[in-house]
Order: sequence, then structure tokens, then C-alpha cells
Amino acid sequence: MITLHPNILTKAGKKEFAVLPYEEFIQLQEELELFDDLRELRNAKDIEKDSPTMSLDDVKQELGLK
Repeated sequence: MITLHPNILTKAGKKEFAVLPYEEFIQLQEELELFDDLRELRNAKDIEKDSPTMSLDDVKQELGLK
């Protein structure tokens, strides 16, 4: 878990922006990219869950490697 140290900027008494130290921004960006990759992987697995499969031994046999 990333610990963030935002600096909150206000406008007319309302919270308007959150400013992060650059290193924390980079860490957050990397975590979001990993999360996006994980989401895409889960989606691909869900799409392919009912697809036919072959065991490695069957593939080797079909390729004449066994």
C-alpha cells in the first residue's frame, strides 16, 4: 500500500486539487498500470473460460514430440 502525502489546494473554501510529491505520483501511476493489467487478465480469462483446452501431453503428441 502506498502512503500518500497530498497537499490539498482550496478555492473559495472548497477542496479543489490534491498535489502529490512526484515520487508518490510515479508510484501511484505504476500501481494503476498494474491494476489495469490485472483487470485485463481477469477479463481475458473470463472470456476464454469456456474455450476448449488441450493438455500439454496432448499438444506434444499432436506435434510428434512424444
